[in-house]
Amino acid sequence: MYTALASVAIVGATAGGTVYMKAQAHSATPSVSSAPSPASAAGSQEASVEPVTQPTVDYDKLLADAMESVTVPDDADVSVAVLDLDSGESATYGDAAFDTASIVKVDILAALLLQAQDEDRHLTAAEKSYATTMIENSDNVSASALWRIIGKAEGLDAANERLGLTSTEGGDGMLWGLTQTTAADQLTLLQQVFGDDSALSSASQEYVQGLMGQIAADQHWGVSAAAEGSAWALKNGWLPRSTTGLWDINSVGRVTASDGNEYLVAVVSNGNATKEKGISLVESAAKTAVAVFTG
Repeated sequence: MYTALASVAIVGATAGGTVYMKAQAHSATPSVSSAPSPASAAGSQEASVEPVTQPTVDYDKLLADAMESVTVPDDADVSVAVLDLDSGESATYGDAAFDTASIVKVDILAALLLQAQDEDRHLTAAEKSYATTMIENSDNVSASALWRIIGKAEGLDAANERLGLTSTEGGDGMLWGLTQTTAADQLTLLQQVFGDDSALSSASQEYVQGLMGQIAADQHWGVSAAAEGSAWALKNGWLPRSTTGLWDINSVGRVTASDGNEYLVAVVSNGNATKEKGISLVESAAKTAVAVFTG
């Protein structure tokens, strides 16, 4: 026969209030584990629940797959980068360096504005005139004038170091159109012009944005093909190479797409048989890149 000793509850008083102490006598009976209370069971279940990790989307892979549907002629090459300004997600296809042609004019203006900020001054009347015709009309004489003012390649490269461009190198001498760049670097430059975190002041950003939104009518092509209506701001570049007879065709800018979101898009290409074929390639790449996000 097993016997058990009773539990004794001792109640004592302290200055801070009543303290309950429980003295449990040892039992001669075998110990039996009691079932956990509902509260403790729930707590145990809660502790065992792990947060579910949301699957990440590989936008680079999606863009690479989508670009398989874009027809690229044998002698041509194309690279594209896109950023959804609303979500912050981006994708890049290709990492080769290309001639900038006239898209470098946005970079030249950014360098000029950085230098003016450093000197705590406004652009001169002449500089503003050059900037307007350089961006809106893609005027080469104006670009050459500002290229000299910023210090040519040395000035451009110094500005790009501050702007975060790591794979862009200014052209030799007065050959600003042969500046080398990548689609990813051009996307970085666009972020400096249109993004929130920029080395350019808000006034400088608005100035460049305004000019890119007033491109001459004969240059309404390129990344604007991915826009819904006329909601875009861009700069195009085109250059027939004398050594090959083939065309560099590039386009960079901001577009508002069919989903209402704003996208930064940079497309660079070379080896195009004609300007028209290059434009077609660039526009196809731009539309394909944006469609990765809009579906």
